[in-house]
Amino acid sequence: MKNTRDIEEILTENARRRTARAARGVYDPLTGTGAFGDRVEVSTPLPDMHTALVPVAMTADPDYRLVKTPADWERLRCRHDFEYWCVRCVTVKDKDTGKNVPFRLNTPQRRVAAMLDGCRVAGKPMRMVMLKARQWGGSTLVQMYMAWIQSMHRTGWNSLICAHVKDSAANIRGMYTTMLEHYPVDLWEGEEAPAFKPFERSQNMRVIAGRNCRVTLASAENQDSIRGADLAMAHLSETAFWPNTPTKSPDDLIRAVIGSIAWQPYTLIVMESTANGIGNYFHTEWLRAENGKSNYMPAFVPWHEIDKYRTPVSDEGIRELVPALTDYEWRLWQQGLTMDQINWYHVTARNYQSAKQMQAEYPGTAIEAFTTTGSNVFSTEKVEALRAGVRAGEHGHIDGHGRFVPQPEGRLEVWERCDPDGDYITTVDIGGRWAGADWSVVAVMRTDTDSPRVVAQWRGHIDHDLLANRAIDIAMYYNQALLVVESNTLESEAAGGTGDGSLTVLERLSRSYPCLYMRQCVDRLTMAVTDRVGFHTNRRTKDAAIDALIRAVREGGYVERSETAINELFTYSHLSNGSYAARPGCHDDVLMTRAIALYVIQQNTRPSLPDPLPQIPVW
Repeated sequence: MKNTRDIEEILTENARRRTARAARGVYDPLTGTGAFGDRVEVSTPLPDMHTALVPVAMTADPDYRLVKTPADWERLRCRHDFEYWCVRCVTVKDKDTGKNVPFRLNTPQRRVAAMLDGCRVAGKPMRMVMLKARQWGGSTLVQMYMAWIQSMHRTGWNSLICAHVKDSAANIRGMYTTMLEHYPVDLWEGEEAPAFKPFERSQNMRVIAGRNCRVTLASAENQDSIRGADLAMAHLSETAFWPNTPTKSPDDLIRAVIGSIAWQPYTLIVMESTANGIGNYFHTEWLRAENGKSNYMPAFVPWHEIDKYRTPVSDEGIRELVPALTDYEWRLWQQGLTMDQINWYHVTARNYQSAKQMQAEYPGTAIEAFTTTGSNVFSTEKVEALRAGVRAGEHGHIDGHGRFVPQPEGRLEVWERCDPDGDYITTVDIGGRWAGADWSVVAVMRTDTDSPRVVAQWRGHIDHDLLANRAIDIAMYYNQALLVVESNTLESEAAGGTGDGSLTVLERLSRSYPCLYMRQCVDRLTMAVTDRVGFHTNRRTKDAAIDALIRAVREGGYVERSETAINELFTYSHLSNGSYAARPGCHDDVLMTRAIALYVIQQNTRPSLPDPLPQIPVW
């Protein structure tokens, strides 16, 4: 137990951590002490600074030999040293005092700026997804870095500021206005004094005097100013809150922005946002960046990297604090935090009713930042553990001879090809036929292993009779797997048929495939028991299936391969009436195939098959 830990060892280790943090915290952007990048010590012509650590690129610049005055030296340093430029040329409003002060980068700002500048120095385009937590100045940093490019490096280099609402974008541009109003004229690289000028009669566009750089405002609600824009940089703010409707989506808007910005040095796109749930566009882009599947760098700032989140505590206070630490807070100590930081967290957490609320407000990891409300059905921690099995599979289709044929554009994704000795179950969730409708999903699990595992999945929009063909092909390939078809949609279609005497899809399935899941139904009038094809989803059966999935996720009782399934698990919620559903704008089609399969596996309902197996007729 933590209250039996050796307090003296903790005190000694805490003192060491404090000393190490203090040493790392020595920072002076004027002298270059603690600044990022490769630096070299040089003599300066400034009367109040004899030497400074400047970027190596500054001394390699041919203009370095031509410096004659202190102003020449400072302008050259501003061109190569973003941190120096910030403290010498940028004025921002201090949030604590409300006063205008020089922009001195804090610890997380320096780390994130180093990521962007590393790309610039290497001659690479700058692309970043920034997950924000609390207020550490992420938007200010991005805007000032863009301003630095436009002020010191490029003319005619147009930028965009787009937020979820126009007022937020205007507030961001207001930082730029303040910077230009207070910019030192002797350090300005332009033929006109630093200022914003109107661009023709546009309300949303300004031009930086002397630099010919346009700065355009836009919002996700009004996207007209973005179409066809001539852009080199874009600051996309609070992307997770952009509307996602049939006529407006973050995907379409950002694709338009990306299409207008060339893939070349000094171009920049930063998508930044606080988290707004899981499974939306921003969360998906974060995961792609985090997994190295996109051109964007992921940047997240945990609460404990923010300098002000620490409350000094004496050794005697530590003796009292340690026995009161929660398991989570003890893990913070094991991660290397000081007792000053943990003391701040311990005291602040008392303002919240639960640990989840505290973590949502002050996340220490990206997973905590994306944690949504308590209405989620599945534990974030357990779903993240399930993500360990996710991987890319082979794409292809089942040909007319029952063989899997790899094909890059195929909708069937296969993680494990059929094992002749394996047992499998195939489940089908039926969606709409048109783009924008719910997806139809065919999923295959292997069932004769320690834990059932997903081995294949088809997902798309298709006519339902053709979907049945796909499902039979896939089930046949996997050793004539038990085929479980969610039958609600097909039964509704049969009930509303044209009466032309044609067979329904369910009837054709029952005549064409010998290993179908059947449920027992009781006629309320005659009390006769009959078998019907398919899994009928109602309140009782859905609850039972979801309970099976909840148990499997909680206990690590199955192996998932699909990233789509993980996202659906994250966005599945309890409703106020006690039922389950995907969050608005999200899907649960893939999730339901897992739930139904696990429920059926628990029931152990596989019909006996004739020997030899019959040939399947072609529809």
